[in-house]
Amino acid sequence: MAATRDQIMKAAIHHLNESPAASMAQLAEAVGISRATLHRHFSNRDELMLALAHRAYDQWEHLQASSGLAAATASGDPEELERAMHALLEGVIDVADEYGFGLTDERLVTHPELARRTGELEEREVVFYAAAQRAGLLRADLPARWIGNLVYGLLVTVRESLRNGDVARRDVTRLLISTFLHGAAPQREEP
Repeated sequence: MAATRDQIMKAAIHHLNESPAASMAQLAEAVGISRATLHRHFSNRDELMLALAHRAYDQWEHLQASSGLAAATASGDPEELERAMHALLEGVIDVADEYGFGLTDERLVTHPELARRTGELEEREVVFYAAAQRAGLLRADLPARWIGNLVYGLLVTVRESLRNGDVARRDVTRLLISTFLHGAAPQREEP
């Protein structure tokens, strides 16, 4: 049975997370198809990477919708914002875990269509973080874009920690949310 485009993409994602610089020949071998078959679906590595990036962005966009980001931002309600924040942070872990190879791939960031999509998706989150700041959930003295970049940095940390075996997958959500909300300073007990 011939591999479908979706099966090829899933196998490529898995292999790229292990070997981000894999060539088309290496990806074809990892998928279990010939290079010719891979090239029938994707003419070159850039086309494959672009398709994988759009797939990741689609998931990111779906996550923003399913976490209730827009509704929470519009409401300004602290409880709704907090629920959306937890859902967003838990969900981005899964997206970053699956597409970790792309988090630091500069070629993906410079592609015009991806840069546009990145800007749109990031802007929704910046507006959300600003609403969370106004609701008293996040520090008001930090630029909202800084907070968005902080989450991105934590996602790179998640990827590297999982890849290196530094943390168990089951602990990642707790570690990311705790670090995001409380930093790395020791927690002080209230008198």
